[in-house]
Order: sequence, then C-alpha cells, then structure tokens
Amino acid sequence: MDFSDDQIRRYARHIILPEVGGAGQARLLEAKVLVIGAGGLGSPLIQYLAAAGVGCIGVVDDDVVDLTNLQRQVIHDSSSLGKTKVDSAAAAVARINPDVRLVPHALRLDASNAAELIGQYDLVADGSDNFPTRMLVNDAARLAGKTLISAAVLRFDGQLTTFKPGGPCYRCLYPSLPEGEDLPTCAQAGVLGAMAGVMGSLQAVEVCKEILGIGESLAGSLLIVDTLSSIYRKVRLPRDPECALCGDHPTLHDLSHHAGHTERTCG
Repeated sequence: MDFSDDQIRRYARHIILPEVGGAGQARLLEAKVLVIGAGGLGSPLIQYLAAAGVGCIGVVDDDVVDLTNLQRQVIHDSSSLGKTKVDSAAAAVARINPDVRLVPHALRLDASNAAELIGQYDLVADGSDNFPTRMLVNDAARLAGKTLISAAVLRFDGQLTTFKPGGPCYRCLYPSLPEGEDLPTCAQAGVLGAMAGVMGSLQAVEVCKEILGIGESLAGSLLIVDTLSSIYRKVRLPRDPECALCGDHPTLHDLSHHAGHTERTCG
C-alpha cells in the first residue's frame, strides 16, 4: 500500500525494523483484531494496537466505566465515568490514531453471538476476567479456526499464551471450569494496577507478532509472570489428546454447552 507522508513519519520506528518494514506495517493497517474486554488487560492492549496502526479493532464489553476501574483501566479516566467502556475506548483510540477504526460491541458475549462476532475478525485477543468467558472465547475461536491470544492477571501474577488451530487450546490447560473459591476475579482477590499494564502490553506484542508472522510464537507454551519475585517463566503447554475440543476424538462441535452463561467480559 502507499503510505502518506504523515503515515511514514508516524510509523517510522516500525518501518526501520527489518522484521516489520513497509510490508509489515501495511499488514498491521489491514488487520482486524477482536478484543474481548476493555478493562485492565484490554486498556493497554487496545492503546498499543491503535498506536501500532492495527486498522480495525473490535471491542466487546457491555459494562460502563466505574470509579473502581480507574486504578488499572488506563484507557478510561474520570471524565469517562458512567459512559460505556466501548465508547470511552473509541474516544481514546480516535485521539491516539486517526488511521484506526474501533468497532464497539456493547454487548455481553454469550453462546448466541460469539461465533458471529469472532468470525468477522482475523484473530482474537481475550482480556476477560472470568473462566466461563475465557472458555467460551476459546471454544468459539477454535471452532472458527481463528488464532487466540489469551492473557490473565490476578493480584501480582499473570499468564499469557497463544492458541492456534492445530495446537493446544485453553481446555488443554483447564479441561473443566474451576469451581467455588478456585474462581476468584480481580474484584474478589485484587490486582496491582501496573500488573494489568504489564500483561496487556505483552499481549499486544504477541498480537503484533502473529499479524506480522515474526519471532517465536507462544503457541504451545505458557508464559507465567510473578512480579513480586520478578520471575518470568515459559513452560511447555502440549496439546491434550483427550481434550474435548482439540483432542484426537473431540466431543464438542458447537457452542450449545455454553448456553445460559452470561458472565461479564472484563474486570
């Protein structure tokens, strides 16, 4: 594609990278990424994708900005209180980069709409804060043949991985939903605000890598971050041949098993 003079200046630090160049920047501008949640993870993720020039960013979130969000959800500010998070995020993206179009999806993700939404985008980045939504996004992305970059954060810890068609999926890590006290959210257990920034930024890096086709993908690995100990570990995440979704003899072929789950998409 032909870049304008302003675009050449805006993306100059990308274009001079041999791994990106003009062709890579063009791929970013042509990419369509669906972000699940405009909360603690989605905030830095959306901002860095917009700054990078990812041309179309869809954002799914049915919540409104609350004062308790502002400690970590840095795409919003005090003037956004009471506004829908997708509208607040859209306003922020418009300020960051006029090349980027944010498509707001002010709805609660569920089994009735997940497949259609995910099918409209090239890849998916999940920043939700609860297991039912993560499992729904995993299943919908896998059934649609889409790459999923999934991040999670709680207290001072974080996890990040990439799920690609043909490789392991979220169910290989969590075959079934944890129950009771094993299902805490940020609202219940707390989270260091800057920790969400760390993981959302790392997630943005992995999204860009997948769009550009560069570097070593996190597919097949799980990055575990412990900021209290300043430890980053990458462990192998193999495909489970017994996985109900991606195993040798899958038993899940649609999203009907998610009917009735309507969890909030971010925290």
